[in-house]
Amino acid sequence: MIPSILPTYNRAPLSFVKGEGSWLIEADGRRFLDLGAGIAVNALGHAHPALVTALTEQAGALWHTSNLYQIPKQQELADRLVAATFADTVFFTNSGTEACELAVKMARKHFHDAGQPARTDIIAFEGAFHGRSSAGIAAAGSEKMTKGFAPLLPGFKHVLWGDHDALLASIDENTAAILIEPVQGEGGIRPLPDHCLKGLRALCDEKGMLLILDEVQCGMGRTGRLFAHEWAGIAPDIMMVAKGIGGGFPLGAVLATEHAASAMTAGTHGSTYGGNPLACAVGCAVMAHVADPEFLAGVARKAGLLRQRLEGLVASHPEVFEAVRGVGLMLGLKCKVLNADMVKAGYDALLTIVSAADNVVRLLPPLTITEDEIAEAVARLDAAATALETA
Repeated sequence: MIPSILPTYNRAPLSFVKGEGSWLIEADGRRFLDLGAGIAVNALGHAHPALVTALTEQAGALWHTSNLYQIPKQQELADRLVAATFADTVFFTNSGTEACELAVKMARKHFHDAGQPARTDIIAFEGAFHGRSSAGIAAAGSEKMTKGFAPLLPGFKHVLWGDHDALLASIDENTAAILIEPVQGEGGIRPLPDHCLKGLRALCDEKGMLLILDEVQCGMGRTGRLFAHEWAGIAPDIMMVAKGIGGGFPLGAVLATEHAASAMTAGTHGSTYGGNPLACAVGCAVMAHVADPEFLAGVARKAGLLRQRLEGLVASHPEVFEAVRGVGLMLGLKCKVLNADMVKAGYDALLTIVSAADNVVRLLPPLTITEDEIAEAVARLDAAATALETA
């Protein structure tokens, strides 16, 4: 008999009832150090006072009106994002999946209105994750994502990660855009080197294509810059954002240049809930913290400390770990044991970590994690690894 909740998740036997900063409290009272942050969502940790205040004040005033009307907090958040990024315009969604849908539509509509309606193909990469909508799974292309869901949305080409020759060979007169994550999350914490991102930008300029970046997981301060592409000194034409932008409240966005977005006129896209007063009030509070240069400098400093401690951890447990990978507070431990076993050992050590492809476990702590909590996190990872060695 099918359960009342559709069984599409393999859930851990844990029920968290409260969060405090970098900590989660289980129903039985145990305190877990949270290195998952809701899969890179809780950028400011759990129950951050500024977010609680923003949400409760807005909840006491107005929850929802729809996009039939002006929404002051939506305008404020859009203005903040435009001021802090490459973008000229923003569309708000409820999730990264919805942001992917619009990014694909925007790229195709751009060329349609430019008199090139055959330019619909989008090049994406092995190991990618762009959500679980029809466009998202078609963009990812992996059997794990697509099996049983045919026919797939057409117009996507897939290239092996790092295969420059295959990338060049896949481009033709029908290519509209390149879609890529500056740091793959689900794909196993694989950062795209800065020179490759620069090369993609130059290639798109040369061929008249659009560059779409998926910064749903790596954006909003996670790498020590507001957005990961900033390290390479380039800008996309379209960018997908979600997760950290709402700090735990469902919120996503598509940021774009005027050039890329000019075809998206009234009636070409919409969302009932996207950018509603509650979400945008929280988003404004998140931006006030995460876009601050001192805050980002703190993220970079703590990331360096965590990386250093993790390198020592890997050296101490050569039978459990192979390497550290990633950037900022988006790090991965490549495992020699099954990553699922490492996640379970983490639970036993009162620590939450997240699995990824390529036998990696992800470490995605709140950006507000303290240096003392970093030390405690590494101690608990050490205990988990020791338990696996002696099992």
